[in-house]
Amino acid sequence: MAAKKIAFDMEAREAIRRGVKQLARAVKVTLGPNGRNVVLEKSFGSPTVTKDGVTVAKEIELEEPYENMGAQMVKEVASKTSTVAGDGTTTATVYAEAIYD
Repeated sequence: MAAKKIAFDMEAREAIRRGVKQLARAVKVTLGPNGRNVVLEKSFGSPTVTKDGVTVAKEIELEEPYENMGAQMVKEVASKTSTVAGDGTTTATVYAEAIYD
């Protein structure tokens, strides 16, 4: 079994915050009727072009484990919003970022 890395205090909070911000920055551009398209690279096939916030969020995976934890938390917000409401995933992501800050 691999050893676990443990982080405390500001180091951990800052890493999680960076992950939240990175995911939110990628998703924010799709907000509203004038939202921009995002091109998602796929490991196979052609790239996907979308304006859907939850689709963008689902494709994000960060290298640093603690940053990835922050991104995964916000990704869960977008997924739950999509499941329950069917829309508003980008707005929910923006709110989640604001709450974490």
